[in-house]
This record gives sequence, structure tokens and C-alpha cells, in this order.
Amino acid sequence: MTAIISVVIWAVTGILTISLFFVELALTILLFPFDKKRKINHAQCFWWADAVIGFNPFWHLQVSGLENIDPHKTYIVVANHQSFADIVVMYKTRMQFKWIAKESLFQIPFIGWCLFLTKHIRLSRGEFGSIRKVYREAVYWLKNDISVVFFPEGTRSKTGKIGEFQNGAFKLAIQQKKPILPIAITGTREAIPKMSWVFKRKVNGRLTVLAPVETEKLEPKDFLSLKDTVHKRLKCAIA
Repeated sequence: MTAIISVVIWAVTGILTISLFFVELALTILLFPFDKKRKINHAQCFWWADAVIGFNPFWHLQVSGLENIDPHKTYIVVANHQSFADIVVMYKTRMQFKWIAKESLFQIPFIGWCLFLTKHIRLSRGEFGSIRKVYREAVYWLKNDISVVFFPEGTRSKTGKIGEFQNGAFKLAIQQKKPILPIAITGTREAIPKMSWVFKRKVNGRLTVLAPVETEKLEPKDFLSLKDTVHKRLKCAIA
């Protein structure tokens, strides 16, 4: 029975994702002169995420802390990273943002094409020039009132515990005087079956938006202290 349900889940998820791509493609063509930031494209991911999560009987997601998001502010969003499902659940925040996503994700049919159409930020790992380009793009979006999402661990956690953070997001937050918005994600590590396509267990996920960490009074030398503060808050939130 679980195999049949799993086939239906994957099929519906595929149909929803293909539909999302064609909706975004049509909007890109129709609204090209009017929606340079691709905000309307991005907003299409909200119904997509609702449908993907709502249709899967094995997934239950609890969202809290949305009151910590000021829609009139721009953030550097820092989230822990457990699985590909994090991408789906992050849209439940209803925020306008740009991901920093590794280049290989852009090559995935339909999902990657949607990332391209929505102008998310492409990172080529191991290339110093790519890192500099990522920061230039991140600064551009922040100055244009679009938040930027970082997974500062750099890769998905294999244990569910938060790994060490890289420095980039915290240096950028201080440089641009943007608050950091920590988001804790739990439960998604088991949301997508590993080494199998069959959903066998129910997963209770949780997305918690923590209070922003202000950076207005911080100096460049304070990035390590800022990184440590955010790491501790996220670690406590997922404990």
C-alpha cells in the first residue's frame, strides 16, 4: 500500500512542479518589463509549497514565529540545512527572498529552471570568482529590498545536528547593516526517503522563525561574535 501511495505522491509532486514552471515561464514573458525582481514569480512558490506539503500524508509541518518577520524590512536569512525538503518548507514563511543555491540545483529539470526564472543566486563550489559574484548579487538584492537566504553550514547535515557555520553571511550582514533572521528547521532530514522512493514513515517537521539579530551597531571585527550568537540560538531552537 505504501508503494502505491508513494507513486501517487511523486506523480502529483512532479505535476505540481511542472505546472509551477509553466506558470513562472508565462509570467516571466508577460511581466518582463514590470516585474524586474520576479516577485510575482516567487509568490507562485507559495501555492506550490502548500500543495506539495498538504498532499503528502506522510508530512506534517508546524510553522511558528512568523510574527518575527517584518514585511517592511530586508533580512539576511540564516537557516540550518537538513534536506532538499528545506526548500519547500521555507516558502511557508511567505517572504520575498533569493536563495544562494549550488549550481547543480539549477540543472535539475523544472525545479532548476524555476530557480533560474526567479533569479536566485547561483554558486559554483570551489571557484573563488563564483563566491565573489555571489556576494555582488547578494548585495544587489539587499539594496533592492529583497532578503537573501544562506545555509551557512554549506551542506546538508547528516546527523540532524547543526554543523559549523561559514563566515560569509555574517560579514555581509555587518557590511550591509542588515539584521539576521535565524530560521530553525527540524524534521526534514527524514522527509525524503534515502536510497529509496517509498515513503514509509510519518515525519513531523517544524519551522521556527526566531527573533532577528540586529547588526546596526556592529563593526566588521564582530562577525565571529555574531556568527556564534546565531549558531547558539539555532542550536537551542532545534534541541
